[in-house]
Amino acid sequence: MVLSKVLTTCAGICAAATCAVAIAQAKPLAEAPPGPLARAQVPRIALQDDVYLPNARMNEQIIRIPVDAGGEIALQTTIYKPDGAGPFPMIVFNHGKIPGDPRTQERSDPLPFAREFVRRGYVVVAPNRQGFGQSGGVYQQDGCDVERNGMSQASDVAATIGYMSKQPYVDAAHIVVAGTSHGGLATMAYGTEAAPGVRALINFSGGLRQDSCADWQGNLTRAFGEYGDKTKVPSLWMYGDNDSVWNAPLVTGMYAAYVAHGASAKMVDYGSYKNDAHRLVGDRDGVHVWWPAVEAFLARVGMPTGLQYRVSDPSSPKASGFASVDAVDSVPYVDEAGRNGYRNFLHQYPSRAFAVSDTGAWSWAEGGDDPMSVAIANCQKQSSAPCRLYAVDNSVVWGDQGARTADSGEPGVSSVSSVSSVSSVSSVSSLSSSDEVRRAVASRE
Repeated sequence: MVLSKVLTTCAGICAAATCAVAIAQAKPLAEAPPGPLARAQVPRIALQDDVYLPNARMNEQIIRIPVDAGGEIALQTTIYKPDGAGPFPMIVFNHGKIPGDPRTQERSDPLPFAREFVRRGYVVVAPNRQGFGQSGGVYQQDGCDVERNGMSQASDVAATIGYMSKQPYVDAAHIVVAGTSHGGLATMAYGTEAAPGVRALINFSGGLRQDSCADWQGNLTRAFGEYGDKTKVPSLWMYGDNDSVWNAPLVTGMYAAYVAHGASAKMVDYGSYKNDAHRLVGDRDGVHVWWPAVEAFLARVGMPTGLQYRVSDPSSPKASGFASVDAVDSVPYVDEAGRNGYRNFLHQYPSRAFAVSDTGAWSWAEGGDDPMSVAIANCQKQSSAPCRLYAVDNSVVWGDQGARTADSGEPGVSSVSSVSSVSSVSSVSSLSSSDEVRRAVASRE
């Protein structure tokens, strides 16, 4: 995927989703027209009563799900689940595709999405399909036949649901299937032969862009038409106005083709999101944009939506009072390039973080699930000394003894997001590491 204001043509998803691209010396995100998050604070939704809820962990684990009878091909799969034995309702999250070789794609790790569903008592399952990342098998491109491509991907979704439905902690009668970008296409293709317990499909910016194929837009529209003709499961479609991959007429055509034969579906146009609506589902900031529509849809199909557990977001250190956040000359240790990097940081949307070390290394990150961890990790790649957070969101945290460093991690939180945190955009003090963190957000071949 190409992010319209920031990412180069090597960008890819989401997410990641999953979905990740680090851009050295990226252009300021604030050059884009303000979206719904262009404000200082982004409140987390619907947790006013969560002080009375039991604390729960994400209980993340990575397993391999067999897709063939002999077990020779298996899918690397990330599972998140509430505490307890269950059985819990299940939602499957299908990732997108970065440009080029899918083997280079990171493990699907959709933390913002998963956290919101674990709060509501769901098991969240995020498989990497065949040929992606550490999964076995080979990615089937199927030339320009996008309908067939989607069905090939759907077979891995079916294998995942078949395997997980047999687990004692899964309620096989209450299943939702969701996906973003290429994963949205796979989700809608899977709907044509959905298992009996699948009650809903959620399509976040779904499709597959094949610029090298003649009439790829027509191919994609016809594929959705074929899927809609064979699908009985209701679906929710969520697309934004400033999506860098799909324009509005194409989205309108895909949806019209899908519902033309009576398929049950609802389209939600949520407007603009930051600099690119295609990154929505991989961003923790995006949850309050998509959750209200998802909540209403799930309630309509008989799926639970109420809060069951308190699962904490990554916590930010407190403001230290060291300096004003816009005091560029107060940033310690950095040279003029670092000060320019900090000026760039000041143009980013919340959530954002800037890290620095006493050797002068620096990095900023914006969006995703935990930009603090991404900023620290990228800074640390350039420094022999520990990197520390200097600023988070709109506050300077330098000097706060509880601030995270590359050595200490995050106080009070049992796990820290990996460098490949979905949907984050980052800038580092050295161009050499800009390809080391990649964002699988787009579905482009």
